[in-house]
Amino acid sequence: MQTIITYLTLLLTTVILQGQNTIEVRFQDFDNDKGMVKIGLYDKESNFLKETFKAATSKIKNKEATVTFTDIPDGVYAISCYHDEDGNGKLNMFMGMFPTESYGTSNNPPTMFGPPKWEDAKFEVKNGETRQLIIHM
Repeated sequence: MQTIITYLTLLLTTVILQGQNTIEVRFQDFDNDKGMVKIGLYDKESNFLKETFKAATSKIKNKEATVTFTDIPDGVYAISCYHDEDGNGKLNMFMGMFPTESYGTSNNPPTMFGPPKWEDAKFEVKNGETRQLIIHM
């Protein structure tokens, strides 16, 4: 009986500790402090830029912002964000193709044509705290 209790305790501890990661995201180089930054954390390539795992919004101060996601399980993630300068809750586009508000992605990959790719934006989370610095484009 003692062995079963010990195994169950270890199993529960492992499950609980897996969700104890945090991701701190710092954003720099906004054009101004107007509006908010909208952030999406994605946990699957198939959902990238479509359905967030977690989302956040932050005020911009001195052309910078910081957001911390908590209780994140070990895994691979990507972040996408944009400066919602006019407060309408969406990334404004010119002709439906070209962003007119600044945006950024984890790892700061260059995006020449089309949206950022999961492969370029993904990063691993495990063992506590992960930090990302996103420079707005």
